[in-house]
Amino acid sequence: MTDAPEFTPLSVRLRELAAEAPDAPAVSDGEDVLTRAELDRRTTQVARTLAARGVTRGDLVAIALPNTVHHVIASVAAWKLGAVPLPLPARQPAAERDAILAVGAPAVVVDRPLEPDPDDAPLPDVVGPSWKAPTSGGSTGTPKVIVSGQAACTEQVLARADGLRIDRDGVFLATAPLHHNAPYMFSLMALLQGHHVVLMQRFDAARTLELVAEHRVTWLYLVPTMMARILRTVPDDAWGDLGSLRTALHVGAPCPPEVKRGWLARLPRPEILLELYSGTESQASAMIDGRDWLAHPGSVGRVTRGHVRITDDDGRVVPPSVVGEIWMRPDGGPTYHYLGAEPRARDGWESLGDLGSFDAEGYLHLADRRADMVVVGGANVYPAEVEAALLAHLAVRDAVVVGVPDPDLGRAVHAVVQADPSSEPALRAHLDERLSRHKRPRTYAFVDHPLRDDAGKVRRSAFAADPPAR
Repeated sequence: MTDAPEFTPLSVRLRELAAEAPDAPAVSDGEDVLTRAELDRRTTQVARTLAARGVTRGDLVAIALPNTVHHVIASVAAWKLGAVPLPLPARQPAAERDAILAVGAPAVVVDRPLEPDPDDAPLPDVVGPSWKAPTSGGSTGTPKVIVSGQAACTEQVLARADGLRIDRDGVFLATAPLHHNAPYMFSLMALLQGHHVVLMQRFDAARTLELVAEHRVTWLYLVPTMMARILRTVPDDAWGDLGSLRTALHVGAPCPPEVKRGWLARLPRPEILLELYSGTESQASAMIDGRDWLAHPGSVGRVTRGHVRITDDDGRVVPPSVVGEIWMRPDGGPTYHYLGAEPRARDGWESLGDLGSFDAEGYLHLADRRADMVVVGGANVYPAEVEAALLAHLAVRDAVVVGVPDPDLGRAVHAVVQADPSSEPALRAHLDERLSRHKRPRTYAFVDHPLRDDAGKVRRSAFAADPPAR
């Protein structure tokens, strides 16, 4: 990608938004609020600070900051130099961060707010080769950087905005850490569409609904873990006014049907709830709204972008309702490239390791990840199915299911459950009515702390390494 007239640099887009409404809020974090004009000026000053440290077009800029306005400032400042932001956790074990930095080799690491250069004169407009480079693979111990194939120009970054319902001049609530791709990507797309981006510094169930009413939020980001926590902890009479919502999008993990139905019962209209299935690599995607989901429960929707097929282990396409590996292919050229990894590819198709099936009407249903599947005596068990059954019991706040060695069956199902240990007999009876024998956990471990982070992510390998408690 070169700086050509037909491509509008992201800096130009933000400058135009500032000219339209200089005093409109652009981004806030509960402590600081920046208007569009202030954001444009501050990011120019910070871009000059980065340039003084040697950052130039095409360089990666690692951003290890909390969910504050400073995170957004650093990302936009990188764009203004044609550099590529690489978001990292603000708090991360040194060994993990060092491994990622060794792969990405960023020009600088921004781990504290940068001192702005006093010079706020506009910089030359430039289109960077990519607009983001999030990371992945920490759960496997092999980090990789996923460099987006979209250049840092308005035409490419906002190509999917309409399909995601990120329209002009709304209010976007980012509930999850910005080092995760989805909240990072959506919040910056919203910023470029003139939204007021409201950042939660830390997820809080009740506060989420309060912020929706307080800021008249139009676009709400969620993951199933957040949705479940809100349902469990916020009384029905404390949900407040959700009338401003046009979209509540969830992504990142399969959503238990009970959680989905709970939200659909509380939203003003079922079509507000939108589910997206895609990877950071963005080769293809599927989507479904709440109204369509009620007619096709459990589905993540029809394919809306790119191409998807499902095959057996020998690469043969399987018929409807048969679970296989999900393979994807984009419509056009590459949508990303890896640093530190090679894609799982076959005949022009790529897999992220997910398993699933199409139904007869072409709706996609997820099963699990290939790496997470537990083979019990030759039978496949999908942890997501067992977790959904556990989460249907009122005593369970969260559950993670993994496979552990078994001398007889090879592997057995083990459940780590956030619940009181006294609930075990009731849980066993509950699953007896819902799951086949080989799918039921043989052993349980009970904990009193959350099992997933605020973005709904979980490291199954850590649970599988711990011996079963009973």
